[in-house]
Amino acid sequence: MTHKLRSLLQAAGVALGVTTIYLLWLIGPLVTPAHDAIFHWSESPFQLFVPPILDFCAFWLLLTVVLLLVRGRLRVAVWCGMIALTPWMELKNWAYLTETDPAHLLSVGLFGIALIAFLLPLLLWRSAYEERFEQVVKFASTLFLFSAISGVVILCEFAWFGWKARSLNSALPLHQAANRQPAEAGRPRVIWILFDELSYEQVYERRFPGLQLPSFDALAAQATVFTHAIPAGVLTGEVLPSLMNGAPVDSVRASSDGKRLSLHNSQTRAWQRFDEHDTVFQDALNLNYRTAVAGWYNPYCRILPDVLDHCYWTFGSSAENTMVPRGTLGTNLMRPWMRFFRSGLGHRFATLVLRRSEGNELRAKQHIFDYVAVADAADGMLKDDSIDFVFIHIPIPHPGGIYDRTTDEFVLRHSSYIDNLALTDKLLGHIRSELEQRGEWDASTIIVMADHSWRTKMFWEGLPDWTKEEQIASRGGEFDDRPAYIVKLPEQQTGARIDAPFAALNTRKLLDALLSQKIRSKEDLAVWAKQTTIDQ
Repeated sequence: MTHKLRSLLQAAGVALGVTTIYLLWLIGPLVTPAHDAIFHWSESPFQLFVPPILDFCAFWLLLTVVLLLVRGRLRVAVWCGMIALTPWMELKNWAYLTETDPAHLLSVGLFGIALIAFLLPLLLWRSAYEERFEQVVKFASTLFLFSAISGVVILCEFAWFGWKARSLNSALPLHQAANRQPAEAGRPRVIWILFDELSYEQVYERRFPGLQLPSFDALAAQATVFTHAIPAGVLTGEVLPSLMNGAPVDSVRASSDGKRLSLHNSQTRAWQRFDEHDTVFQDALNLNYRTAVAGWYNPYCRILPDVLDHCYWTFGSSAENTMVPRGTLGTNLMRPWMRFFRSGLGHRFATLVLRRSEGNELRAKQHIFDYVAVADAADGMLKDDSIDFVFIHIPIPHPGGIYDRTTDEFVLRHSSYIDNLALTDKLLGHIRSELEQRGEWDASTIIVMADHSWRTKMFWEGLPDWTKEEQIASRGGEFDDRPAYIVKLPEQQTGARIDAPFAALNTRKLLDALLSQKIRSKEDLAVWAKQTTIDQ
């Protein structure tokens, strides 16, 4: 092997090791065992897999060329920089891949140490240090070459998972029943509406001063409000499968093609395949209902095709989670770097230096897109008289804020959870108005609920866009875990309350009772809820 070839392979190997460490945050989400990024991606798989690998390969190639060409003091600078920044990059990798925010002082401290370790050798360099420097380079090269082995494995996984997910969001055939019987005449339509992160406390108990929610007030006046619903969890990805099949779930993982979901049962401690035929939608089909879903976040059309007659879902914000935004290939290539270096020294630094966060505005645009798309799809399904069981999963009032309640307009910044509550009320009023115009509101069964409550201290307090009114509304970030849970029965004209604790895990049982018309009055509902609470 010639000296030039050996030098090239050495430089390429070291560069691959450094690139693997420095860019694990970029491609790591696409090779994790849970496959969460793939599962929640709603766009073309090309947009998901191609930009990160191009970024990775471009960085690798550039660094290989640099290692081959640099000489003298510049070579010292390159090696000192690579070695010194490695601990800080590992911290950022850990933060991105575990979805945690490391202590600001730790991040700044490591970066400061890296900066000193980079500058001191340059300032104090003497030719007498060259032999010791070469020893350090040799040792570091060995470590980076070991990292390169991991890089090869990761690249192979990346290619394999990309191939498996090549048809990720191709349209799947939906349910087609042979010899289907006509819908039962006079049977109430069942409309299940889930507003993401809707807090019972903030809607009905400790409403922010001056916040008007007339649609929720009107609904409570002719529905049964559960004042102490116990959530099935705090993460949407775990709660929704749990609500659909009635099993307690504390963890989920998807297949590498993004089409199969496995659930971890918190009681049996066993993993089991999510079975679409063991859900409330199959229960509805068994009762000869036409089923439909318009939803957010979860890929309903991928995991429920055999039990749905109509389906729409989206999750534009998945782009932010995987660092790969919507847009042109050029935009996709550059934006991950912009976001990473903005957050490199922590949220506080980004807030001070960049008074307008492009990342926050991007999230707001995607959140608005999701909201409008799901609301429009839901409108179309509600107008279709042939659909008599419809589930609507709306992405609000989930933060961040996308609405200004004073101007009645969408906004990209300076909004809050309180504004999103006002938008949620507006949408509820729109749905009611549409149903009333067709004479269907009073005759329909309407379930309005949340997957979980407003996760103040758990997720949102302390972030740069946390507002003063959110601080006031939450009484300093206190977390009340009660999700909203409201049931309006056909022809119900007076309100009622159920104050006893009620597990949202019983939602499938409740829907089954409503679909089969075993519950016909608020008194029936109260008795059923009491009996279910005793049995659970």
